[in-house]
Amino acid sequence: MRLGAVSGIGAVGRATIGLFESVTKQYHSREVTGDMEIASLAGNISELNGEAYLHLHVTLTDATNAAFGGHLSAATISCTGEIIIDGIDGHVDREFNEEIGLNLLKF
Repeated sequence: MRLGAVSGIGAVGRATIGLFESVTKQYHSREVTGDMEIASLAGNISELNGEAYLHLHVTLTDATNAAFGGHLSAATISCTGEIIIDGIDGHVDREFNEEIGLNLLKF
C-alpha cells in the first residue's frame, strides 16, 4: 500500500516523539518510557523516492493522565495496539522542500 490514512489507540512502554523547529529546520526528538496510553494516533501513508512513507503524530498520556505528544518516530507496544489503516486507491508523492525543510506532499 502506498496511500492511506492511519489511526489508532493502545498502549506503549517506549516511544520517540519529536517537534520540528521551523526556525532551525531541525527535529528535536526525545524518548519517553513507562506505561503510556495512546490517546490518539493519526497520520498518513504516501510515497517518497518510490518507497512507502509514514507520517504519524501521537498523543500519549501517563499515569497522571497528563498528555504529551508530537511527531512519532518509533514506539514499542506494551499491551495492545489497535491500529487501523484505510487504504486509498492511487498514490501521492512527497518532495523535500528546501525553504521549509520538510518532505511535503506533492500533488
